[in-house]
Amino acid sequence: MTTDELISVLRGCYDNANRREVALAIHLFGIEYAAELDGQPINTIAEAGTGHRSYGTEIRKGMRLAKYVQMRAPSTK
Repeated sequence: MTTDELISVLRGCYDNANRREVALAIHLFGIEYAAELDGQPINTIAEAGTGHRSYGTEIRKGMRLAKYVQMRAPSTK
């Protein structure tokens, strides 16, 4: 994926997240796209996608978690 595509995906995650779950959405973005994010300018992607450069830290947390977790669909209770 290109940097612009990653920014677009992150923007969608950020915009569609519940107000209380923004950080979670960013962590999940980092987990799901860890391979694509490797070698990319994370802080630039964070700032362009969310308006907050500091979310680069949250993306990196997700990237580090990626090798330990597996994505699954949310439960529907």
